Amino acid sequence: MIKVLIVEDDPMVAELNKHYLEQVEGFALAGIVSNGAEALEFLKENEVTLILLDIFMPIVDGMELLHNIRLLDQSIDIIMITAARDSVNIQNSLRQGVVDYLVKPFQFERLYAALISYRERIQLIQDSTVLNQNEIDRR
Repeated sequence: MIKVLIVEDDPMVAELNKHYLEQVEGFALAGIVSNGAEALEFLKENEVTLILLDIFMPIVDGMELLHNIRLLDQSIDIIMITAARDSVNIQNSLRQGVVDYLVKPFQFERLYAALISYRERIQLIQDSTVLNQNEIDRR
C-alpha cells in the first residue's frame, strides 16, 4: 500500500484531494497537514511513500519542504499539486525529483493518471531486481 500525505493549506482542496485519492486502488491516506512545518513533524513519526504537495502555504512553503526532504535524504516521492505556473517553480521542482506536476485547477482524470503511473512504476521497481531498457522506457 502506498502511504500518502496531503500537504495543502486550503481545507476544501485537501478534502477534494483526499476524496480523489480514495478512489484509486493501492493508495492509503497517511494524513493531511496544512503546511511544510506540520509535514516535517508528521514525517518524524509516520511512514510516508508519496506526498501530494502544494507550493503556496504559510510558515514553510512547498518548495522549502521539498528542499528539506531532499536534505534529509528521505525516500519520499512528491507529486506537486499547485497553482504555481511559473517556470522557476516548475523547473526547481523537477530538478529536485518531483515525479509529476499538476496545475490547479485540475481534473480528476489528470490526478488519476498521475497516481496510476506512479503506482505502476513503484510496482515495476519492487518486482524487479534488474530492469532492462524496455522496462525502464515504459516507466
